[in-house]
Amino acid sequence: MEKNISIIGRAERIQLVDFSEEYIPAKVDTGADLSSIWASEIKETPKYLSFVLFDKKSAHYTGKAIRLPSSEYKLTRISNSFGTKEMRYVVKLKIRIHGRTVKTTFTLADRQQKTYPVLLGRRLLHRKFLVDVSRNASALLDQERTKKQKLRHELKHHKGTHA
Repeated sequence: MEKNISIIGRAERIQLVDFSEEYIPAKVDTGADLSSIWASEIKETPKYLSFVLFDKKSAHYTGKAIRLPSSEYKLTRISNSFGTKEMRYVVKLKIRIHGRTVKTTFTLADRQQKTYPVLLGRRLLHRKFLVDVSRNASALLDQERTKKQKLRHELKHHKGTHA
């Protein structure tokens, strides 16, 4: 194993180096090519892209607009895990994860309905990190349990109404 490879768990806390001192929970997804981050208020002009990380419903929301010149972002088509295609902006952000600072590519997405506001994909992991799913407890274990319980309840209720 290369000595510059770190072992991370299925969820980690990351810091957005240029924007916050706070550490934000992120889900590691080896099935996703690109990383994704929750963004809102996305506006494109001929000269720049403006967006806010997270949104007012998030504890991590600051309301601070980020402006990138047209040379520092692009638009791409993403296929999600359900096969649905959508257009997303792609930006590079510097993050700190597991004691390392790396610049990585993120798509800007509405992750409001997701447990984790950030998803870390293969391009970030490649030659830098190995994922050991037993390594650490999930960054948002309580939220994951609550979601699982809610789903079980909905499935149980649904089964009873459609028997």
